[in-house]
Amino acid sequence: MIFLGFGKYARADKIYALEPLGEGDRGHGRRTRVWIEGVPDPIVASRTERTILHDMGQDSAGASPIVDEALDLAERLAEQAEAGRVDLADLGRRARRLLAATSKPENQKLF
Repeated sequence: MIFLGFGKYARADKIYALEPLGEGDRGHGRRTRVWIEGVPDPIVASRTERTILHDMGQDSAGASPIVDEALDLAERLAEQAEAGRVDLADLGRRARRLLAATSKPENQKLF
C-alpha cells in the first residue's frame, strides 16, 4: 500500500499513471494526480510523484549507472545536433560501450 496523503492509500500494483499538477492546480497540499486501476477518475494526492515512485520502489531503478550513461549520451547527441557539430565517431564509440555493458556473453557457462 502506498500513502497518497489526505488519508488515502492505493495498492502499488494498481497505480498506472502519475501526473504532477501544474502551478495553477496546486495548492492546499495538492501535488499529483494518481490514476488507479478500477477507479474512473484520478485521485489527487498531497505527495509528489517522486515520493510516490520512491515508495513504490522505483527509485532504485532510476539510479542505474547504465540508464545515467544512456541519458548522458542522448543529451550529448541532442546538444551536438543543435550546435550542428555531431561527432558520430565519438557517439558511436560511446553507444557501443554502453550496449556492451548491457549485453550478456552468449557462451556463459554455469559450472
